[in-house]
Amino acid sequence: MQVEDSKLSRVSSFFTKIIKSNKGKIKMQEFGLVKSTNKKAYLFTIENKNGMSIDLTTLGATLTAIRVPDKNGKTVDVAQGYTSADKFTDYPVGHAGGTIGPVANKIDYGTFTINGVKYELEKNKDNGRTHCHGASQGIDIKNWKYELTDNGVKFTYVKKDGEGGHPANVTISTTYKLTDDNTIKIIYEATTDKDTVLNLTNHSYFNLDGENNAEEGAVLNHIVQLPNSSKFTVNNEVAVPTGEIKNVEGTPFDFRTPEVIKNRINEKDEQLKIGAGFDQNYCVDGYDGEKMIDVAKVKSPNTGIVLTVSTNLPGFQFYTANHLGKPVQPLGKSGKRYEKRSSLCVEPQFFPNAINIDDFESPIVKKGEPLKREIDYKFSVEN
Repeated sequence: MQVEDSKLSRVSSFFTKIIKSNKGKIKMQEFGLVKSTNKKAYLFTIENKNGMSIDLTTLGATLTAIRVPDKNGKTVDVAQGYTSADKFTDYPVGHAGGTIGPVANKIDYGTFTINGVKYELEKNKDNGRTHCHGASQGIDIKNWKYELTDNGVKFTYVKKDGEGGHPANVTISTTYKLTDDNTIKIIYEATTDKDTVLNLTNHSYFNLDGENNAEEGAVLNHIVQLPNSSKFTVNNEVAVPTGEIKNVEGTPFDFRTPEVIKNRINEKDEQLKIGAGFDQNYCVDGYDGEKMIDVAKVKSPNTGIVLTVSTNLPGFQFYTANHLGKPVQPLGKSGKRYEKRSSLCVEPQFFPNAINIDDFESPIVKKGEPLKREIDYKFSVEN
């Protein structure tokens, strides 16, 4: 179901539209003006039969809220986020909940070569050394087109050849679906008119005690299990993989059995020092590019809320929000600034800098060979 902007532009700026379907309802409202295009962003609220609901916006195909019941039946918003488009575009800190690309994470020295052609990208991290998360042309600050589905929204963005330095005209879609087993399905699809590099992920910041728990260290009591990761990629001094893959056994990165974050995060380890905490790419055991594999289970002992992350991507970044808490950040939904280690991210993706490391799974998308990958966030409760 498509609703044209031209029709909506004639409606009051305070409009709310309810779209009913056989699988629930979708509420639609304005989310502010995107200054770069002078066009409106829209916010969609989807609710399932269990009362779980999520908020999605056209600005960056972003997931801005996740409301789930805790062990006492109280509704808790477990995703950090903001209340209007300008807070994402004017203060680009953290990329909260956005679709990240064209290439998530870092590309060392901001360069790569495809088919003998070298491409130079904007270098926005590490004192001008690395390209990260699409830099100032990242797709998480673009206003996407949308199409409503029975239980979700499909967002589409067409990246032009040369945009941000990246080759090819690429049609990218991110589809969110909310199921009645309390799973958020995120489906990425892309087609390109020539070979290019593409690495898409979702950058949601989770606190299973509630996003209003924004103080420093608020997520350190969470229990984490990474059941299918016996290896991780070793980082250089600017947190870019060197190409070395190391076993987690005997390191602070071994979460194959459940462990409280605070019991590991302050261990003496050079990789933890580089990341200022956990900010590491894990390899997914049994990866074949097709089957969905459980890569993370996170639990709050306070609320009993459990997040299970599954994907058919080869790796994921486990990040404890070590770099939040900057003065330039806007206030979050609860009126508080999100501080350092107040949340965590599990970001399934191709390995960082994979385009420059031959032994890593290639993030190249070829003309005539569409990309399709998925991330699932499933919520449940344990006492």
